[in-house]
Amino acid sequence: MGVKGFVEGGIASIIAGCSTHPLDLIKVRMQLQGESSTVLRPTLAFHNGGATTTAHLNIPRVGPIGVGMKIIQQEGVVALFSGVSATVLRQTLYSTTRMGLYDVLKHKWSNEENGTMPLSKKITAGLIAGGIGAAVGNPADVAMVRMQADGRLPRHQRRNYSSVLDAMNKMWKNEGIISLWRGSSLTVNRAMLVTASQLASYDEFKELILKRHLMNDGLGTHVTASFAAGFVAAVVSNPVDVIKTRVMNMRVDPGMAPPYSGALDCAMNTIKAEGPMALYKGFIPTISRQGPFTVVLFVTLEQVRKLFKDF
Repeated sequence: MGVKGFVEGGIASIIAGCSTHPLDLIKVRMQLQGESSTVLRPTLAFHNGGATTTAHLNIPRVGPIGVGMKIIQQEGVVALFSGVSATVLRQTLYSTTRMGLYDVLKHKWSNEENGTMPLSKKITAGLIAGGIGAAVGNPADVAMVRMQADGRLPRHQRRNYSSVLDAMNKMWKNEGIISLWRGSSLTVNRAMLVTASQLASYDEFKELILKRHLMNDGLGTHVTASFAAGFVAAVVSNPVDVIKTRVMNMRVDPGMAPPYSGALDCAMNTIKAEGPMALYKGFIPTISRQGPFTVVLFVTLEQVRKLFKDF
């Protein structure tokens, strides 16, 4: 059962990740709106007789359709799949681990008589699986964020990674091996929240639908439960996702202090510069991506389980 759960979860995750990659890229670009290419610029400072006054920058916000169209116009349709190799590696490392571990814990902690598990144990299993999976997959996650964000930088500042392996190799050489785990605390926290809310809520919604005989155990149930789970996961994880994206994408020049000293500093500067709702930047593409991703993930997973049931 152990290895099988990892394989099933990995296949479903890779298919879901690749099919929704353009939406994820648009989400990343939106989360970086309002931030300069090197540092966050919350205000303009003016000195007047020793006193300093500030004026907030009014940076125009562009919606997901506008961001998508801008990417296509400036970088071409292929740019919507920038960093897809990192997505494949990330899903292979992160999602395979989290899905497999959750499956192992689910079977270990489920009631032997009816096969169900209390919601509290589902959440605990999700937190454990998500945290371990994120730690394993963080290097690919950093590479993916950078590759997705590269097109928004001026040409002379672009990193121009040719692949996820090229990105990881250059980060290792130029910034040290620790750079591969930049933002790892955020990645782990986000993954714990996503996995706990996504997997636990899917199982809970599915059991509720079947228990109340609203639908049979088929495609309709899987789609309904997975979309509801995707919405829950998006609401819970978006604030952490915004901070994670900004910390991972920041440029740290040799001899210079980083734009953010850490996750909390990034969060405080973001709120100060752009308001608390900035933590929900990219929420529309997040739910637009999280919904389809979760639907594809669980529908594919259910089908893969049927194919592998005799193994």
